[in-house]
Amino acid sequence: MIYEVYSLPAYSFLILYMAGIIVSSIPSVIKHRNHAYYRSLGASGGVSAVLFAFVYFAPWQTIYIWFIPVPTIIAAVAFIGYSVHMSKKGDGTINHDAHYYGALFGFLFTLLLEASHGKIFWENLLQPSFHF
Repeated sequence: MIYEVYSLPAYSFLILYMAGIIVSSIPSVIKHRNHAYYRSLGASGGVSAVLFAFVYFAPWQTIYIWFIPVPTIIAAVAFIGYSVHMSKKGDGTINHDAHYYGALFGFLFTLLLEASHGKIFWENLLQPSFHF
């Protein structure tokens, strides 16, 4: 696995998180603009943005989901699939759209912040390593 020191501005994390909250909410606001009953408030889009920025830098790093070790790229794909499914299902009070739009934003934000990282992502992705 390739690890490299990233020279990102110290405030990039704050921008990623705050912009993730805002950007991930925009599609839901547009989608539900005519639904007076619809309410959505939360930071889950920002959390998804941060999580997917982490996936971008370390796709095979281990995270734990209910005490089960899972590579971040596998968890990310499952998370997106679950969010899309639940969004289409439409039940509940969770804004699943914000989750996957936040994830997309986090990934793209990180890529656009320093485009050369894209090569490192693909190199890491093509060299799977599991550390459970």
